[in-house]
Amino acid sequence: MKYDVIVIGGGSAGLMAGIAASKQGARVLLLDKGDKLGRKLGISGGGRCNVTNNKELDELIRHIPGNGRFLYSSFSNFNNKDIIDFFERLGIRLKEEDNGRMFPVTDKAKTVVDTLVAQVRKQGVEIRLGSPVDTLLYDDGHVVGVRLRTGETLECRSAIVAAGGKSVPQTGSTGDGYAWAEKAGHSITELFPTEVPLTSNEPFISSKELQGLSLRDVSLSVWNPKGKKLIEHRGDMIFTHFGISGPIALRCSQFVVKALKQFGTGNIEVSVDLMPDAGTDEAYTETLKLAEKEPKKSTKNILKSFLPEKMVPLLLQRSGLSESLTFDNIPRQEWMELAKLMKRFPIRVYGTLSIEDAFVTGGGINLKEVDPRTMESKLMGGLYFCGEILDIHGYTGGYNITAAFSTGYTAGLHAGTEA
Repeated sequence: MKYDVIVIGGGSAGLMAGIAASKQGARVLLLDKGDKLGRKLGISGGGRCNVTNNKELDELIRHIPGNGRFLYSSFSNFNNKDIIDFFERLGIRLKEEDNGRMFPVTDKAKTVVDTLVAQVRKQGVEIRLGSPVDTLLYDDGHVVGVRLRTGETLECRSAIVAAGGKSVPQTGSTGDGYAWAEKAGHSITELFPTEVPLTSNEPFISSKELQGLSLRDVSLSVWNPKGKKLIEHRGDMIFTHFGISGPIALRCSQFVVKALKQFGTGNIEVSVDLMPDAGTDEAYTETLKLAEKEPKKSTKNILKSFLPEKMVPLLLQRSGLSESLTFDNIPRQEWMELAKLMKRFPIRVYGTLSIEDAFVTGGGINLKEVDPRTMESKLMGGLYFCGEILDIHGYTGGYNITAAFSTGYTAGLHAGTEA
């Protein structure tokens, strides 16, 4: 049996590719090696499914630091506003939360997954679960079919690879598609973890004295060995038993990975600004005023009302200040050191958790070998790529899923039209 289009992978990009291809009247088969479609989609956004982000296009691209500009063409076909309209037309009401994140009002990812799968079926796409692909078949510079691991061969005019990257492998993303792309002559840029917690062996991390401490509305910066700030993100973070995590730590992770590689060093400094809206002099003055108001109270107890309590002993120790110190005995130079630490509390990090622990895979199919207008391979006719297998990665917050939906739609649109 010959299909017009075979889509490999039933995640965000694959489901959207199936919808777009079948909409062109193509006969479409969707293959997935698992027993369930949309597995990664089902756990996204903390199980609530952050379907896209409502920011303006240029701002959206800025939040996809891994080759986001490549997406301008596919966004002209299907962008974040189109994604919102698409789901609302299917009966899923969406709501906007902080920083433009869009969620279903049900707060359930299952709502999104079930609706997408239902639409795929409604449009006549044939679905085969539990069907792992062994390889793609090429002949005379064109895709001709797909061979399953069972040995079964399926013929097609076009194939869309939406098999994902290597992050969150329990959802089925184990990097299978890279070998199929290489067989077609494609190169794979180096894979690395992004949106992943940072690891550190600082004494206060090893001792677990800050473990579980959450910091709200702080800034986290990454510094290169020459003292240049590479990136800064503001938001929330948390200390763990292995290092630091939370939204801003995840956002900084790709810059840590790249800096470690670029400078060939064993560790990189990241620093926390506990008072991002104040300068060092203001931090000095405000805390000193607090101590002056209650001159008989110990420094430790004064600062507990101003700084995260778990951090106070560490900050005082590093500043050369006694915990029992009172206002009359505060040495001004050491107090300035305390203010400087509030503005730049350093943490040496030596890496990140593994790519399997990451939310997103960095690296992937070299974009120079893919037509951004269609997502078709420039090296093999009828071969399309979409989603995380491409060398595109963004921050968490609806950006990666937007890229997946957009590239999936674009690949499906053009594969379906060609077929």
